[in-house]
Amino acid sequence: MNKRYCLTLDLIADEGLIAEYEEMHRKVWPEIIDSITVAGIEDMEIYRAGTRLFMIMEVNDSFSFDKKAEMDAGNEKVQAWETLMWKYQQAVPGARPGEKWIMMDKIFELKA
Repeated sequence: MNKRYCLTLDLIADEGLIAEYEEMHRKVWPEIIDSITVAGIEDMEIYRAGTRLFMIMEVNDSFSFDKKAEMDAGNEKVQAWETLMWKYQQAVPGARPGEKWIMMDKIFELKA
């Protein structure tokens, strides 16, 4: 059974940087797509409202955040992408130093 995670992150409040960030995500490097899928992430969407980003990840049973972090740490392309993304991103209030995407807590679910 797949599991869903929802995360949030803020962008720097600069329309030019936001436009660049969105353009980067229209042509994500193939090595980044590979690192996402190999980690067990089967579906990922990112939405934006102003400077706030919202990511939805659907993962399979092989996925773990620890395993993904370990894989990313050893991948030069992922490290280059993440360094580049910090040009556009800023941590949400309450994030620990260096922490990017923050897990969101589900507070409501409608099951029809």
